[in-house]
Amino acid sequence: MRKSPNPVEIERIQTGVRIERRLLKVLKALAEFKNMTLGDLLEGIVLHSFEGKPPFTADTMRKIAELKSIYELQLDARSSHRFKEKP
Repeated sequence: MRKSPNPVEIERIQTGVRIERRLLKVLKALAEFKNMTLGDLLEGIVLHSFEGKPPFTADTMRKIAELKSIYELQLDARSSHRFKEKP
């Protein structure tokens, strides 16, 4: 059995973030599926991307595709450069 690494002490702060509605639904559902908080999920995604590493396994990517279909999310990475909020 692998020994767990030593915990890293951090300080978290509450923040208000605006995010696309369907994207948030998928993220919240994924966090629930993985039995973690939305904040923990977002921290993991960001830290992986900062290192150029994929944050998800193939199984998780299949679940994300399923959730995107359920919540009618057709956005992709290129979409983020074209976002325009409704008035």
